Amino acid sequence: MTEHTHVHHPPPQPVLHWGTELADQLKWHWKNQARPRLEGLSDGEYFWEPVQGCWNVRPRGTGTAPVQAGSGAYTCDWAFPEPVPAPVTTIAWRLAHILSGVLGQRNAAHFGGPPADYESFDYPGSASSALALLDEYYERWITHVSVLSDEDLARPVGPAEGGWAEAPMATLVLHINRELIHHLAEIALLRDLYARRDTSAAHQPGDGAAGRQDTGT
Repeated sequence: MTEHTHVHHPPPQPVLHWGTELADQLKWHWKNQARPRLEGLSDGEYFWEPVQGCWNVRPRGTGTAPVQAGSGAYTCDWAFPEPVPAPVTTIAWRLAHILSGVLGQRNAAHFGGPPADYESFDYPGSASSALALLDEYYERWITHVSVLSDEDLARPVGPAEGGWAEAPMATLVLHINRELIHHLAEIALLRDLYARRDTSAAHQPGDGAAGRQDTGT
């Protein structure tokens, strides 16, 4: 009589798709925290300068920063190299950074988006136009990242990323996740501070980009 030995086979492991995992990290934050906190953003909040000397997005010709970047009716305050300490930046400025550099340049370089760079970007002059552009740019980025294969993620990003040309695409995706998560959290905090600001005349740090007193409307 032959004795049979039962061989235990472990259950098959689910296939891990790194593109999906990387995209889902940002998708969760966008859906559950970041984008809901942007609902109802007003122009007053968008341009609000919580302290003197802020960098902002301003009507062309009204800025005093060393560089007023942009090709449209509004320009964005910059300086190269960045001063130390760097100025406090407004919601408009932080969204401008996300749109022109974080998402705009990367969509253009890697996913067929329109050309974008800090110097020639057409910076939005209202909260609603900035949010519409943010939604469009985010959707393009996350749609393409979600379908990247492991081979795509391992491939070097190329000369569009300058000194990081040899870095794998996965490194860029992680970088963009960090950039969006932390900048959008900063914007949420600025909204909280705006809602609880001291509106007495003695505590008004500035009139904002539009050169008018902030009314909150």
